[in-house]
Amino acid sequence: MIWLTWRQFRGQAIATAALLGAFAIALAITGARLIGAYDANGIPGCHASGDCARATGNFINGLAGTPEMLTFYATVFLLYALPGLIGAFWGAPLVAREIEAGTLRLVWNQSVTRERWLATKLGMLGLAAAAATGLLTLMTAWWASPIYRAARQAAAGPSRMSIDRISPALFGASGIVPLGYGVFAFALGVTAGVLIRRTIPAMAATLAVFAGVQVAWPNWIRPHLLTPLHQMISLNVGRIDFISIGSRQMTVHAAVRHAGAWIISNQTITAAGRPFTGPPTGACLGPSYRACNSWLTAKHLRQFIVYQPASRYWPLQWEETALFVVMALLLAGVCAWRLRRRQQA
Repeated sequence: MIWLTWRQFRGQAIATAALLGAFAIALAITGARLIGAYDANGIPGCHASGDCARATGNFINGLAGTPEMLTFYATVFLLYALPGLIGAFWGAPLVAREIEAGTLRLVWNQSVTRERWLATKLGMLGLAAAAATGLLTLMTAWWASPIYRAARQAAAGPSRMSIDRISPALFGASGIVPLGYGVFAFALGVTAGVLIRRTIPAMAATLAVFAGVQVAWPNWIRPHLLTPLHQMISLNVGRIDFISIGSRQMTVHAAVRHAGAWIISNQTITAAGRPFTGPPTGACLGPSYRACNSWLTAKHLRQFIVYQPASRYWPLQWEETALFVVMALLLAGVCAWRLRRRQQA
């Protein structure tokens, strides 16, 4: 059974291995230049906080628009895309192809039981999915380590690029979470194939559902995996990013200095605790920022901040990965139950 599964899967495995090998070579070439730039800015030998902040700031800001930064964004995109592709091209055809070809009953009439048949296929390809995403994650973690190290040391500021690992855009493309995504996407593809029983529609459904999960999860689920922290501070007019003024309302937004944190919500409120909406004043409509700042200071506005600190990066990683593995196991159970009913029918 293991040999048969390998014969059916070897083409996909070889193609994936070739792509990962080519990507590894590209990362090795560009990674050497990235480490050289990291060393050239004197970051490894800096000791004083001011020197380190200046060195890391120069390194981070110097990456803007460079091929290395484009490579960084490409690795992030690939880490988000690979699990979905695994689910669509590995998982969805696994059972749907057998059903379409009519070979499923032939397989079940052999000495191998349907439970062993499904367990072998899910086990081998599930491990392969975890291995593929794990290898890609390890390669990109090594390559991007100078960027993440510099980002942790750099002083927070408006000119700094947002490359904190805990931020929603990067969290799912770092750490161990991609392994959970890969296993879940594979199980999702198999389940779609079992339920839809046609390969192409199952592949499309897998991509659509997994894309929906990737959008919904960081917005509605991840912020609540661990109870976020809350903080109330006085509004510092020197940190105001922008002021939006309409006909009857105005909003004020100020930056938050929580190094490496994921800011879930940052709301300007009145002294009474209500969201500040104006009304707009003439002091903020004119060319003088000083008059507007004085008016805002007199309002005694505050900021209500909801955030996940940088120290929760790994606890969130472990919890999210565990949830996706559990969901993958549940989907595997659904597949086994559905195939058993199909056999009985």
